[in-house]
Amino acid sequence: MDALCASVKNDLINNDVAAAAAKIQKYSEEPNDIPLNIAITGQSESGKSTFVNALRGKKSKDEGAAPTSMTQNTLEFTSYPHPDYSNVTLWDLPGIGTTTFPADKYLELVEFEKFDFFIIISDTRFRENDVKLAQEIQRMKKKFYFVRSKIDNNIRDEEGKKDFSKEGILRKIRDDSVQGLKDLGIESPQVFLVSGFELHLYDFSLLHETLERELPAHKRDALLFAIPNIILEIINKRKEVFQSRIKYYSTLSAAVAAVPVPGLSAATFNLSLMTSVVTDYVAGFGLDKQSLEKLAASSGVSYDDLCAVIKSELAKVKITKEFLMKMFISVAGTAALMAAEKVSRRISIIVTALSMTFSFGTTYATLNYFLNQLADDAQRVFNRALGLKMSV
Repeated sequence: MDALCASVKNDLINNDVAAAAAKIQKYSEEPNDIPLNIAITGQSESGKSTFVNALRGKKSKDEGAAPTSMTQNTLEFTSYPHPDYSNVTLWDLPGIGTTTFPADKYLELVEFEKFDFFIIISDTRFRENDVKLAQEIQRMKKKFYFVRSKIDNNIRDEEGKKDFSKEGILRKIRDDSVQGLKDLGIESPQVFLVSGFELHLYDFSLLHETLERELPAHKRDALLFAIPNIILEIINKRKEVFQSRIKYYSTLSAAVAAVPVPGLSAATFNLSLMTSVVTDYVAGFGLDKQSLEKLAASSGVSYDDLCAVIKSELAKVKITKEFLMKMFISVAGTAALMAAEKVSRRISIIVTALSMTFSFGTTYATLNYFLNQLADDAQRVFNRALGLKMSV
């Protein structure tokens, strides 16, 4: 970060505003450049494609969705880039043990080195080939996770019975799956119960926590932003990530305030910086028009109803420097900042240092204020969508 600030300051001293802006933009986009490749494998018709689509926020009828038809079983490994984060790719892999992909050659044929982790899916019981694959993945020091899919079907099949107990059914499915894997030679297996149509239920949040804990640190943010907003915890963790970056943006703001450049005020720079950052907040929390329309389609709650619970103006209009100027003045007192800049360009280095401190503090406080507003809106939208979905 220190090197970036020094480089930006040097560009500004040389009056190369375009180069400084490009470096700042590159820094803001850097977390979205880290590749994450997720392999989904299992027997045909086990729910792999539905799971791939759910993680990408798509339905089977959507353009670019993984085909879920029983007549379109996966015969080769197919990549599905995330629609919003191009650095994240999900791979629908063929089942192990077929003529084309025999168990002893499977990992070699699917080029396992490219994958960060494997999710092994079954909709009934895990079989010997699933265990062979897990053991081979483990031998090659990669991570794998067992997912028992179509849990919603199992619950629905049992609902009419006299002694129906959802908790009892889930416990039995989990116990049977774990015992089956133990019988096949897996020590202390963990099985996650998941519905591809209702990710917010059952064990998906536990699966996400486990993945986050076991992924390398530089991959965690890529996973976090690729997962749909289906649990409040994801919204809160995204807020934490955004919040951790504010000090860096504020440092850049202070660096600009410390360098007198004809025709460029710190306030102008701050507006450009904040426009980019706040736009990322809106998209990251799923408050942009496209994300809200997608949520409306999947939840059954109308787009207008979702928009009705949003309070911040930041999520209701296109973020521009002109619009943000009005918000910035009301929140942070930009007029005072501009006055401080005029003074700092005329007098001593002491006042320049004061301007730097004020610029850092103003940027930090304003971005935190905007972030809190949008995070609260994201939670309200989540509750609105989930509340109506659960009531129908």
